[in-house]
Amino acid sequence: MRSPLRVALVQEAAGLDPAANRARLAELVPAGADLVVLPEAFARDFGEAGSDVSTYAEPVDGPFAAEVARVAAERGTTVVAGMFEAGPDPARPYNTLVARGAAEAAYRKVHLYDSFGYRESERLAAGEVEPVVVEVAGTRVGLMTCYDLRFPELARLLVDHGAEVIVVPAAWVAGERKVDHWRTLVRARAIENTVFVLACGQPGPRYSGHSMVVDPLGDVLAEAGEGADVLRAELVPEVLEQARRTNPSLANRRL
Repeated sequence: MRSPLRVALVQEAAGLDPAANRARLAELVPAGADLVVLPEAFARDFGEAGSDVSTYAEPVDGPFAAEVARVAAERGTTVVAGMFEAGPDPARPYNTLVARGAAEAAYRKVHLYDSFGYRESERLAAGEVEPVVVEVAGTRVGLMTCYDLRFPELARLLVDHGAEVIVVPAAWVAGERKVDHWRTLVRARAIENTVFVLACGQPGPRYSGHSMVVDPLGDVLAEAGEGADVLRAELVPEVLEQARRTNPSLANRRL
């Protein structure tokens, strides 16, 4: 019998100084969790809409990822956090998640935020459609980022590659309907795929906050408000197994 996966979601704002953000990792990453999730772009915030972030891009073995790895090792955990990664086009880096610690991976955001008046694709490059699933303490964890949440086919692809948990770091811009969309989509991805979803956003006022832990039947196990917060939960494997017996939609699908 597998043990529950102990998770922590750190809803904290990223600043514009990469060195300061790196320095905060040691104080923000809590002990006692198997998996710690920080928001999208935590290495350095996007800045004003349309800003050029290429000068803040790093390799995935650069200073930010190295500090994530160091802190993860110190805490005995796996940490997922967002950064801008240098790519083939120096002017358009990737929006990348790094996982470091007991599991190691990098996921480049597939769907860029060309929506609600923003044009992320003018400043960033999209990653290839390659599902990234890692094993953390015996649990299969899939990675996606922010706007990816609006594309159910990506979540289904992760589940088809074995994900039992989907992690969604985000910088979900605040605005009319945005919290409602966020909460609806996080729960929908959990329900339709019978998986746990860990959605960790940057806080208000610029972003929407409301980080969430949702179980495979859509029950909200923990939810933050608008401000800085840390959520903790235990993901029990038997809950997922029971959910898939109760709602065998993955087995029943025909497409």
